[in-house]
Amino acid sequence: MNKLMICMTAATAAILTGCMTANKTAMTTPPAKAGGAIIMKTAMVEEENAFQAGVTAATKLKTSLKGAQPHAILMVDCYDSKTAKQQAIAGVATIFSKELIFGGAVYGMYTQEGALDTDGLSLLALAGDGIQVQAALTEKMGAAGLSLETEKDAVISALNAGGANLAGKIANASSADFMIVMADAHSPKNQYLIDGIQKVAGKELPITGGSCNKNAGLTYIYYRGALYKDAAVALAISGEFKVAQSGRQAKSNDKVISTAKEGAATAVKALKAKPMALIAYDCAGRMGKVKNLDDELNAIKGSVAPSVPIFGCYCAGEFGPADSTLNKSDGTSTGRGWHVMFSVMGK
Repeated sequence: MNKLMICMTAATAAILTGCMTANKTAMTTPPAKAGGAIIMKTAMVEEENAFQAGVTAATKLKTSLKGAQPHAILMVDCYDSKTAKQQAIAGVATIFSKELIFGGAVYGMYTQEGALDTDGLSLLALAGDGIQVQAALTEKMGAAGLSLETEKDAVISALNAGGANLAGKIANASSADFMIVMADAHSPKNQYLIDGIQKVAGKELPITGGSCNKNAGLTYIYYRGALYKDAAVALAISGEFKVAQSGRQAKSNDKVISTAKEGAATAVKALKAKPMALIAYDCAGRMGKVKNLDDELNAIKGSVAPSVPIFGCYCAGEFGPADSTLNKSDGTSTGRGWHVMFSVMGK
């Protein structure tokens, strides 16, 4: 049975959304409607004032949505303090309900508008009655501060349990069509988290995402507008759409660019449908090797029409398929480093 939820924002007294049920660690929208609309839009802003960046980006996003109400908004930012990150979220929350904001801290980002690795944020809206979004949070996993070199068993146990707990909060996780995960689990720890997720959701579910950055301990993930450490968030998305994935590894300027071009093109070709969004979780190590940040973005943009939203960010470890040109890979999602993980959604 569908329930109604009123989403409160500072911009409007109340908006009737169509609706979402929620608690602290799990929330869901109504089931996807057969033949319903699937709407995905992005917005990115570079601005030193984090609050103003949030307001500006959310305003741009609202305009592009043309009245459609988002089920969820994925937000990434590269501000250098907890306070700035909270201000960025508060800015977005002047336009959209804070309860809809998920994501995490990253080293940099890119959309169709460009690429940046300084003060700024980007947003991806998931909207339309043709998709269902389930969100879940697992916190206090117990892996933060532990070293793989000296406490490997404890790390593996904590992240396996955290991943299983996360997926277990999503109803019928194995029946979802796509999952986005952001976590406080720097590579190679991210593999142990996804192992736990797959114990519940299975290995056939396409999963992508990234580990939040570690600069000055800013390993924050965002869930319903609040900041968490030693935690992970998942968005499970269901509907009448297809997903194709491709992962590529590189450690030099030229290879970063060429693998971005090849990986994006491979995913688009495998989709066998009309792309409606391209999502890329990229490695901060790759970002550090490229001489001009726009070069990788331009290589990616050549694979899709200008109207297809691109949402990419640079993380501390990525979720997705291993580079099939370098590793024996069955195409299932893994936790990796030095990769760019492409996921193309289409109908």
